[in-house]
Amino acid sequence: MAEGEGLLSVDYEVFGKVQGVFFRKYTQGEAKRLGLVGWVQNTSHGTVQGQVQGPAARVRELQEWLRKTGSPQSHISRADFRNEKKIEALEHSDFQIVK
Repeated sequence: MAEGEGLLSVDYEVFGKVQGVFFRKYTQGEAKRLGLVGWVQNTSHGTVQGQVQGPAARVRELQEWLRKTGSPQSHISRADFRNEKKIEALEHSDFQIVK
């Protein structure tokens, strides 16, 4: 699949100091800026996880942001991406913070 073709869905989990630093809020803001849909939530083991869907090139941009940037006070040790697949249509209407 060439970069920028079609829609992608990817699950992610971000490790490091990512809770209590507005990581979910910044992730939602970045996803909306890129025109992506999906969700983000804190986990009970101190990580942040979620799913992102949208045009492949934009999904790649958010993956890079989750890997390297995050919120201003966060310290990302790593980001894992799983279940990457091509989709025919978006399964979410916007990008939600799940409590």
